[in-house]
Amino acid sequence: MNNVIASSAEVIKPGSRVTLHFSLLLASGEEVDSTRDGDPANFEVGDGNLLPGFEEVLIGKQAGFGGQIEIPAEHAFGEHNPGNVQLIDRARFTGLAEPLEPGLMISFQAPDGELPGVVQAVYEQTIKVDFNHPLSGKDITFDVAIIEVDNSHLD
Repeated sequence: MNNVIASSAEVIKPGSRVTLHFSLLLASGEEVDSTRDGDPANFEVGDGNLLPGFEEVLIGKQAGFGGQIEIPAEHAFGEHNPGNVQLIDRARFTGLAEPLEPGLMISFQAPDGELPGVVQAVYEQTIKVDFNHPLSGKDITFDVAIIEVDNSHLD
């Protein structure tokens, strides 16, 4: 007679390698990002591929878990910071391929790479640009389906 000991499924913990499908939804139900029409996401918890607030809600979950998890703005893309909205001299906006109008996203050179900003208002001498993440200040629903959890490299 064989004695079979059932092993418990591996749970997500720091350093786990995880494969999952996800969708990010706004309170309105609008989907702003998803892997569901393509390959699943693969990452290691703590590698920086997912925001810490998204990783945190996965800790303790196992392969096969699926559901929607509400993530408040401060743990998702952060609160909207009024200090990240700046007035910039209109003379700096020459040679653009598109007309300057609210909603236009522009990449600016920053010391550590490119920094995207969204035009909020166009004035005679200045342009009001918001450098906050477009999803800052928004609560996010993280709709997730965990496919695989691998902790073998942690043993």
